[in-house]
Amino acid sequence: MMTGGHILVIRVILGAAFAVFISRFFFKHVNVVSVAGLGIFLVVMAYVLEYFRNRK
Repeated sequence: MMTGGHILVIRVILGAAFAVFISRFFFKHVNVVSVAGLGIFLVVMAYVLEYFRNRK
């Protein structure tokens, strides 16, 4: 069964992968700090959207 830790790890890995893909696709020369910030933003938004979805 998937625990909260497993879900966090999966979201961090996917957030990092999508952050690299998005930053390389739209901005050719971007620094590592911006990519890390985008990855953190994506992971936080995943948790925010999950909160709003399960708020019933």
